[in-house]
Amino acid sequence: MARKAPREDPGEDALEVTAPKRWAAGIPAVTHALRIGYDQMGVRRTALTLLKVNQKDGFDCPGCAWPEGDHRSRAEFCENGAKAVAEEATVRRVTREFFAAHPVGELAGRSEYWLGQQGRLTEPMYKPADSQTYVPVPWETAFDIVARELKELRSPDEAAFYTSGRTSNEAAYLYQLLVRQFGTNNLPDCSNMCHESSGSALTETIGIGKGSVHLDDLYCADLIFVVGQNPGTNHPRMLSALEKAKRRGARIVTVNPLPEAGLLRFRNPQNARGVAGAGTSLSDRFLQIRLGGDLALFQALSRLLLDAEEAAPGTVLDRDFIAAHTDGFEAYAEQLSKLDRDDVAEATGLSRDVIEATARDVMSARSIVVCWAMGLTQHKHSVPTIREVVNFLLLRGNIGRPGAGVCPVRGHSNVQGDRTMGIYEKPTPEFLDALQSEFGFDPPRHHGFDAVETIRAMGAGEVKVFFAMGGNFVSAAPDTAATERALRNCRLTVQVSTKLNRSHAVCGREALILPALGRTERDRGPDGTDRFVTVEDSMGIVHASRGGLRPASPHLLSEPAIVGRLARSLFGPGGDVPWAALEADYDAVRDSIARVVPGFADFNTRVRRPGGFTLPHAPRDERRFPTRTGKANFTVNPVEVLRVPPGRLLLQTLRSHDQYNTTIYGLDDRYRGIRQGRRVVFVHPDDLAERQIADGGLVDIVSEWPDGPERRAEAFRAVAYDTPRGCCAAYFPEANVLVPLDSVADTSNTPTSKSVVVRLERGDAPSPGPGEAQLA
Repeated sequence: MARKAPREDPGEDALEVTAPKRWAAGIPAVTHALRIGYDQMGVRRTALTLLKVNQKDGFDCPGCAWPEGDHRSRAEFCENGAKAVAEEATVRRVTREFFAAHPVGELAGRSEYWLGQQGRLTEPMYKPADSQTYVPVPWETAFDIVARELKELRSPDEAAFYTSGRTSNEAAYLYQLLVRQFGTNNLPDCSNMCHESSGSALTETIGIGKGSVHLDDLYCADLIFVVGQNPGTNHPRMLSALEKAKRRGARIVTVNPLPEAGLLRFRNPQNARGVAGAGTSLSDRFLQIRLGGDLALFQALSRLLLDAEEAAPGTVLDRDFIAAHTDGFEAYAEQLSKLDRDDVAEATGLSRDVIEATARDVMSARSIVVCWAMGLTQHKHSVPTIREVVNFLLLRGNIGRPGAGVCPVRGHSNVQGDRTMGIYEKPTPEFLDALQSEFGFDPPRHHGFDAVETIRAMGAGEVKVFFAMGGNFVSAAPDTAATERALRNCRLTVQVSTKLNRSHAVCGREALILPALGRTERDRGPDGTDRFVTVEDSMGIVHASRGGLRPASPHLLSEPAIVGRLARSLFGPGGDVPWAALEADYDAVRDSIARVVPGFADFNTRVRRPGGFTLPHAPRDERRFPTRTGKANFTVNPVEVLRVPPGRLLLQTLRSHDQYNTTIYGLDDRYRGIRQGRRVVFVHPDDLAERQIADGGLVDIVSEWPDGPERRAEAFRAVAYDTPRGCCAAYFPEANVLVPLDSVADTSNTPTSKSVVVRLERGDAPSPGPGEAQLA
């Protein structure tokens, strides 16, 4: 029997801090996953769902996008994947009676944890302009409300259409089609706030904005860099892949500001060593880097490679690869010759001995993979940093051969597929030409708004309707106060969702909640047969996903059906796009995708093969680089040293272990020693002592930004922790209020959530002066 949802928010008074763990997973991971499953679903439902997660005849985990491989266990899920499934397959329900008892103002005062624990949404709900309470409406009425508001806009660009990564390929393709038929490219998505920097850098340097490796490349790599990521929490199945790589002889270098348990030692609960033994020590070398120092680190490593090549010509660099497949090497080498060692030391916080030892690891490895996540992508200089990673790999020919390449680890199932399907505010002319050829209408050609630009436009009254296909925009976005003001400034906000979240409580003058089927649930077509959708994993493999549970409510619609029915309300019968046929037949959608999107020829046949198919990747498959030069591009990137004023710290936001993106599964972060609380800030003990702040003391975190207001996160517990001096960390979304909307990465416009200048104010101390809040 599943447990009921909590009636009240837990307070932070129960927070406990213990020593952080030195290993991850093991039996505790299994028991914790099963406990949450039983709490949310009950015993039978837990067994039915978990045995179908990531199976070839089952459904894709609604959590991370880590690939499965051909040979799968019967328990092909991790602890946090089990939590994600439990949250979606929960037997708890949010009904019309719940909304009648909880007006919007009350919901806005609740925590993300409490909101998520209430259960699945069950029917369309509408908040009229003159009310603070959601009331049920029929689907037809809901679609008519959206269509009415869209038709009354002076321009299609007065609407923005957000997308979360969990949307299927079919839903994403139809969604972007609706938006472009309506007449705008305002398609912000979650990529704008996470891996946009990866796509920007990789498109410029190798010609395609995706990773170039498969699982087999990890297994045959000599050296794997894991940079700016915490797989033990964010994509735990990656630990199994790293363990397998270690058994095959790979060395692993971890580069991260915090020592994360999963990269120290992994106890795989699916083998005897993990259950009864000590597990596997994963990291051969841990570089505890200062926030934002990765660009300087990779430049220093590359400089040492060039120095070694100069001392012994022909023994270090892959001269043949550089000559045949790259452009810009001479300018790059010239820049590295001027690299300042003092800048490297200050930027990284690492000794020269440590960097030189790492360079020896590099020179002894023939094949190298570099993996990274948001620790690299959310800085002002993120795009140059990832370009520098590519430079480093190009020097020894480590792109386009087995065991080598770039591996950006996407954080949400099908976030990569959404972009492949055309969810992008800056579509290519080729994609728009293909849409025009397929459907006969001329799509808009001007660029639309990304996530940050959408917030600004809503705040300025330039965007009046905000439509979100999944996700929790309020809590995913930076500068929480500015984001909330912007959404409340809209005439209408629409959320297509499976569960309650803060974006339902922070809404426009009118608001709609449209409840959708989840990945775990059966999707039946008009003829009564079960349908499947498809997703693309982090390594470019497209495969089917089939839910098996009875839907949480008879009133739910699939996301493709929601898009199709809205389109028919908006455009009427007839027209350029056969909306009714596409809504009814996912095979017809896939046939259209095959004609429009490169790499999807014969889509319906290939995706029905167990395990799906792999999309082409020219740099990996052919060593062909579709860039402006026709080659892989070396780039020149000045070293960035993040200097903060005296008394200030550099803050990064991160997830707890009981969390996936903005979904809070629980209030513990057992690997970091935190129980029953989330309002904590991790600070080096010497930085606390310097500020006369006690370990466990109450502080406000105040972010400083030039020519802007201070942003304050109140009542956080300071926790002495092993972080680099001058750096600190706190959980999002609680700390998102500290990230200035105008602080974004160059080129990608991604919020700089990993490099925020802050000061700590003791709860019993007067506020100091604001100081000079800038990064030099």
